[in-house]
Amino acid sequence: MAPHTIQGRTVSMPVRVRNATVCSAMYAVRADAARAVIAYSGLDVAEVFPGKAICQLVFVDYRDGDLDAYHEFGVVFLIRPPGVTGSVGMNDLRQAGAFVHWLPVDQGFTREAGRTLWGFPKELADIELRLRSPYKRCILRKDGRLVLDMLLKPGVPVPGGPASLSAYTHLDGVTRHIPAWMRVRGVRVRPGGALIRLGNHPIAKELSELGLPKTALLSATVSHAAMSFEDAEIV
Repeated sequence: MAPHTIQGRTVSMPVRVRNATVCSAMYAVRADAARAVIAYSGLDVAEVFPGKAICQLVFVDYRDGDLDAYHEFGVVFLIRPPGVTGSVGMNDLRQAGAFVHWLPVDQGFTREAGRTLWGFPKELADIELRLRSPYKRCILRKDGRLVLDMLLKPGVPVPGGPASLSAYTHLDGVTRHIPAWMRVRGVRVRPGGALIRLGNHPIAKELSELGLPKTALLSATVSHAAMSFEDAEIV
């Protein structure tokens, strides 16, 4: 794995995150609406329930990692990996990858690194995270306009451990697959548990067309996550 140069700095693979807090909520949305949103990628959503796809909203506080400290928000869809025949139900879920549709960050170095190394659709935005209390909150603004204000209620503790990740991106006409892994502790999960207020930004309108705000299937918080991202593979 050859090193990369980003803004005059050498970045070696795999890129490691040593300490991050991760908060997320998962929603069942109309599959046809989700397909319309990611149509530019040429990928297809995983239809885990008949006529339903999964959209996940994620916010992350990266405290220690190779790309420095920063805040991030993500709009992610579960997809069928390229070449995988579609089916409805748990089989689709077991095979699903995570397609990163939108990924605003609040620091320039990680923006350039993410776009250059993996094709992550990173854009600069104002991301305010409030993580000190059991209630986790993200206030996201882009170009001076509110995208969303998201609050997660505390869940019940569940075991952590390692997990592999299979992320996909599409930027400048190129689809990429990014193998990654994560080890987590301090995990709390609950059904529902997310409150969202949408703003007047175009991404907020896109989320409203998916049916948000609505009750989440599941919300989760991770107090400590370590991650590793490998070189991207062009699909």
